[in-house]
Amino acid sequence: MERAVLVGVELGRRHAASRTAVTFSVEESLEELQALAESAGAEVVGRLIQRRPELDPATVIGKGKVEELAALVEAQQADLVVFDRELTPSQQRNLEELLGVKVLDRTQLILDIFARRARTREGQLQVELAQLTYLLPRLTGRGAEMSRLGGGIGTRGPGETKLETDRRRILRRIRKIRRELEAVRAVRAVQRRQRLEVEVPEVALVGYTNAGKSTLFNRLTGAGVLVDDRLFATLDPTVRQLLLPSKRRVVLCDTVGFIRNLPTTLVEAFQATLEEVTQASLLLHVVDVAAPDAELRVEHVMRVLAEIQAHHVPQILVLNKIDRLEEPPSESFVNRMRIAAGLAHGAEPAVLRVVSVSAVTGQGLDRLIQAVDDCLELDPVRPVVFRIPAAAGDKLDLVYRRARVKSLEFEDSYYVIEAEAPQSLQRQLEDYIAVRV
Repeated sequence: MERAVLVGVELGRRHAASRTAVTFSVEESLEELQALAESAGAEVVGRLIQRRPELDPATVIGKGKVEELAALVEAQQADLVVFDRELTPSQQRNLEELLGVKVLDRTQLILDIFARRARTREGQLQVELAQLTYLLPRLTGRGAEMSRLGGGIGTRGPGETKLETDRRRILRRIRKIRRELEAVRAVRAVQRRQRLEVEVPEVALVGYTNAGKSTLFNRLTGAGVLVDDRLFATLDPTVRQLLLPSKRRVVLCDTVGFIRNLPTTLVEAFQATLEEVTQASLLLHVVDVAAPDAELRVEHVMRVLAEIQAHHVPQILVLNKIDRLEEPPSESFVNRMRIAAGLAHGAEPAVLRVVSVSAVTGQGLDRLIQAVDDCLELDPVRPVVFRIPAAAGDKLDLVYRRARVKSLEFEDSYYVIEAEAPQSLQRQLEDYIAVRV
């Protein structure tokens, strides 16, 4: 097991009153970084925090702090240092030379965890693409250095493989992976169209990582999905059918957990996975009510949903892990969660219901299943005709993802689409409706 020292840097002066949405203190951020490091298999043996006006361009932290860090590494016999921010290639190289141990940044740590957790072929391809995309611009002189550092955290590819370090082979591999993932997305699109044809709604579980989504998924479906208290235990979307009290069948989809500062390369690589969220009829937004920063986590998840154009999808806020509370969530707490979910993206709140549950004990699950049934009734599919400008291709794509398209014509620089679409989508595209039946 590698022994790790964590480093956090806080820039400028902070005041509680100026704390913005989805902003974690350096201490909170290091708590999360420690959970990440432990998920990657490291033992955290020390922490170092520096507050400074701006980053040192060569080493991030100042010269004196580098010396203090070197002493801490030696005293704790650490063989790994992890910075809670993204490092440039030169900063990483300088720090490794000064400290004499392997240095990683937060992004590399997350990528390493994803590499270890991916189990299906698709998940492994997505992770490898993210790793190689991140590594490529950092390869100047790094191949030899990575070989010198040996294996361990930060050098692992999906499964038991070791990361490729040859630029030409990496470029070829990236092209091949992208082709394979496009094929996966095409297959998924066909499967979704088939579900739409037989009118089977899709319900996706989303939430901050480690919120208990997989445990809840297991309780609801009896699927036996991996349940793990480590971060990012679920990387591959798992899909099962669920029968509701009304005898309506739905498809329930468990997805990867979100996290603060999720690397852009991962968001791009996991596009096929995230499509399960953007194209769902309903989201179950699972919240760990026992987490001290639950409000911030809700805000962050809503930010990510907004980034992938899924914040308008109706959702049930599922307050999970109530078995860890001495008393049920208070009305003021529930209201704060609603506000966090509704205001984080500056749009009309998409939260239809709030349900408190314990996925471990089963408490509240009957109410949750009934709420899913009720909310799907609140968002019925109705005939509609959209008229979308040719320049608004993203809106056309949204219609194809969430509606059942019956016909498409192109007239005077406009797409005219006859479709059957859920009311939530019709509200979202109100300005593009030509005829509502």
